[in-house]
Amino acid sequence: MSRPRADMSGVPDDLCPVATVPSPMLAGDWRAMRPVVARERCVKCAICWLYCPVQCVVEKAAWFDIDLAACKGCGICAQECPHRAIRMLEEADA
Repeated sequence: MSRPRADMSGVPDDLCPVATVPSPMLAGDWRAMRPVVARERCVKCAICWLYCPVQCVVEKAAWFDIDLAACKGCGICAQECPHRAIRMLEEADA
């Protein structure tokens, strides 16, 4: 996936010759584990939403889901879910 280049017009040319083009990195670019929600088990208790440290849990009509672009893969949501509706999978397997 190609990301748009950052606007470099305000950055002096001699600021940093080694890293002159910033590369925005999302948490999903380096995460090792990802949460997967079992929709049939989710009862919308919002415990995952409450405990998520980066607030990447989003509400859907009948369940909660995860914004994978923001998720760091910490697994707190899966650990705290009382209904075991969230499980962590290795990023390569998901």
